[in-house]
Amino acid sequence: MKKDKLSTEPYKGVRDFYPRDMFVQNYLFDTMREVAERYGYQEYSASILEPTELYEAKSSEEIVSEQTYTFLDRGDRSVTLRPEMTPSVARMVAAKRRELGFPLRLYSIPNVFRYERPQRGRLREHWQLNCDIFGISEFEADTEIILLASEIMKAFGAKENDFEIRIGSRNTLEVLDMKLIKRGISEMDRKQIRSLLDKKGKMPEDERQKEIERLAGGKIEPQESDDSKEIRRILSDLGIANVTFDFNVVRGFEYYTGMIFEVFDTSPDNNRSLFGGGRYDNLLDIFGAEPVPAVGFGMGDVTMRDFLETHKLLPPYVPSTDLYMAVLGNEHVGAAHAFSEKLRAQGLNVAIDYSARKVADQIKAADKLGIRFVTFVGSDEVASKKYTVKNLKTGEEKELEESAVGDFIWTQEM
Repeated sequence: MKKDKLSTEPYKGVRDFYPRDMFVQNYLFDTMREVAERYGYQEYSASILEPTELYEAKSSEEIVSEQTYTFLDRGDRSVTLRPEMTPSVARMVAAKRRELGFPLRLYSIPNVFRYERPQRGRLREHWQLNCDIFGISEFEADTEIILLASEIMKAFGAKENDFEIRIGSRNTLEVLDMKLIKRGISEMDRKQIRSLLDKKGKMPEDERQKEIERLAGGKIEPQESDDSKEIRRILSDLGIANVTFDFNVVRGFEYYTGMIFEVFDTSPDNNRSLFGGGRYDNLLDIFGAEPVPAVGFGMGDVTMRDFLETHKLLPPYVPSTDLYMAVLGNEHVGAAHAFSEKLRAQGLNVAIDYSARKVADQIKAADKLGIRFVTFVGSDEVASKKYTVKNLKTGEEKELEESAVGDFIWTQEM
């Protein structure tokens, strides 16, 4: 019987990365790394597999019960593909806290997995820059984390009016919770109110406000706490003006203990939260370790790519291959190899076409790949040691001595 053909589509909610996609992804990662390391953060990594109890201890119930990829391994142990990185780095710090120097600045760009409905800005797998400071309880750590997030945005070419930093506080939420308790509001309704606060911009605003007032038995007017006031003051002194207080900034994770923040795109074409973070001083206690103050954020690649596309900040595609070598007959393959090795020794990336196709077809292949320069290796070139280099972007051609080809391409690409 004839078998059905397999689909060429990737698994729902994940992406294939062709060279042009990898160019953007590498640009994102390179920019993130450069700024994080400029501020003294050191890279770490961990496995995508973690024991499920790591997330059951502190992550939100919604993530654990509805959004994780969880399964039993062959040893009948419950294992989860990480939905976030913070519990993993907390585990790592708890494991070697006596060997690590504090304050400790760490960053990583892991892939994370959540089983949720794919939509703009949300997929089932994405990559996320995580930056964290361990060992500083003072507000300066909170402000440095926000400053770092702001500097990464600017490194991508964003201006201050392109994004807004909204600061909230768990302290504000705790005060609000006490007021609601005095009103006789149940724990279930208080939890639902916090969830609705976090849904600002994600549902019709009049509908959200009406539901909050219904559950709260009237209007609620949370007051800004001292920690967010002081953090905003320090940021203002540092020249960061696009910071506001917003009590609707809640963040979904249960482990936050103080300041929380989110960065929003101000463009009406993409007016949404891009990423965020906050302070989590008590996360190490689930490992039986002494508390270590910590603050950090996670910046996802999907929302950042959407932001860059919206603001037209993505760089033009430049392939990693500098020169495409069209071989005009199989008898010249050896000469092409020898010439390409000389160019590679000069630092150029060279691709050889062995197909023996017509010259026009080889040029068309180079153009499809986005390669800017093509040269030709045939009888005349091998005999004269002179090669024509064609710029596929401008159509210009130049005949050069073999020894001059490498320098010519380097000069053109600068």
